[in-house]
Amino acid sequence: MNEIMNRINTHIYRIVSALLLTFSLVSCLEKIPGDYIPEEEGMTSFNDAEQTLTGIYSAYKSGALYSGYLTLCPDIQSDLVYAVKGNSNTYGRFWQWEVRSTDSELSAVYGSLYTVIGRCNFFLEKVGELKAGMTDDDEITALDYYTGEVYCARALAYSELIKCFCKAYNDQTKDEADGGVVIRTKWSESEHVRRATLKDSYALVISDLEKASELLDPEYDNYNSYYFTHAAVNAIRARVALYMEDWDNAVKYSTEVIESDVFSLANARAMVTSSQSFLQYLWTNDSSYEVIWRVGFTTTSYGGALGQVFLNFTTDRTYYYPDYVPAQSALNLYTSGDLRYDAYFRNVKTGYASGLEWPLLIKYLGNEQFLSNYIFHVNMPKPLRLAEQYLIRAEAYCRRGEYNKASSDLTTLRQSRFSTGGNISVNSENWLQTISDERTRELYMEGFRLNDLKRWGMGFERTPQAESQDEGSKLKVSKDNPLFVWPIPRHEIEAPGSEIKGNESN
Repeated sequence: MNEIMNRINTHIYRIVSALLLTFSLVSCLEKIPGDYIPEEEGMTSFNDAEQTLTGIYSAYKSGALYSGYLTLCPDIQSDLVYAVKGNSNTYGRFWQWEVRSTDSELSAVYGSLYTVIGRCNFFLEKVGELKAGMTDDDEITALDYYTGEVYCARALAYSELIKCFCKAYNDQTKDEADGGVVIRTKWSESEHVRRATLKDSYALVISDLEKASELLDPEYDNYNSYYFTHAAVNAIRARVALYMEDWDNAVKYSTEVIESDVFSLANARAMVTSSQSFLQYLWTNDSSYEVIWRVGFTTTSYGGALGQVFLNFTTDRTYYYPDYVPAQSALNLYTSGDLRYDAYFRNVKTGYASGLEWPLLIKYLGNEQFLSNYIFHVNMPKPLRLAEQYLIRAEAYCRRGEYNKASSDLTTLRQSRFSTGGNISVNSENWLQTISDERTRELYMEGFRLNDLKRWGMGFERTPQAESQDEGSKLKVSKDNPLFVWPIPRHEIEAPGSEIKGNESN
């Protein structure tokens, strides 16, 4: 057992030390193996398998994914921020609802997720033959564990593709032809390049998660994990169940995470240092008992800069030139005593000629270790947090009509975030608005809002606020706007041999 843990710990070190992924905008469904194993050499040793897995985690560092476009673009497209006059027009098409199938950010998200999938397929195709020739029991056990991580990695990538490029799951959409994503599970064998149904797309995600659950031992669950664990599998299963309107399984799997003795909510009242609460430390140091999985950055290997468009400060941190500032409607959701406000926002006078002074998003100010090395606006993404699991279970309880249980979950979450109090109650009339508001407060700019609006069937309207850019500030988006579902990148549709049908937004 100690040898297995040593292998796994070595594997974690390799992940944290991995090089940043670069990618090419050729067809995203091209076969791309891990960075470190040439295709002609295959995966012929245990060390090769470790390095291939490192390449999978390295792919998740891409600035097109959680440290960039996948997190930022959906929320910028929604009702959470406003573009400031004089901004650089970064992500401008998303904010103005003019997303096109040729946009580089959209292609990068699509391509980077299929890069993860391609590397997973490479590992899964090679691992059986490798394992058959191995004799070291500890290495065989460790290899099984790694295989569980790969299944989890592939499931997560597919779930994000579905979230961005497919309609919300319901009885009308689940069996729609070409309503899902292109399913690729092979490495060396050719497969039809066509979209599956939404139901079949989710079925693959669930199948991968079930395999991962069998292979990943809960004994190795740990907070602040850089690698996929059994707890991460349950967290993804809960999220997927919520998106599939499977309320029972959303409750089941979120409960497994919540009732684990490994994780606990970051207490905004308790201090981890003389000047920072546990909630603040979660964002200033990317470390917390509530982090289930984070993308492992180091000062020599990291992805995108999440805070750039919200802060864009000069090197002496004197002048700030944000592209986007929080919407007043979002700021108004934080009531007196809600300590998330001070952890997420800080009132700053910008360097613009207008002299705009506004609460800027400091959630992504930057990891303190990175800032000390003059690396600005960079935080480790934390795609799986315990707080989301409470929100998932609360919503699922509401869908089942169990409002007292939902109220208890929301109150538990809020009490960890409030200076005093935090109690809240939901009923049959107010539950959806309450859930929506609480998800906005807790998950602000973490990439959930656009999909939430899509699956709830909710539109929104923007009205201008102080020094907001004219284009996009007066915008009314109906619940059936086709751009809630991102267009499939044009080069994927036009690639030789492609049978991919575009979305309504194409």
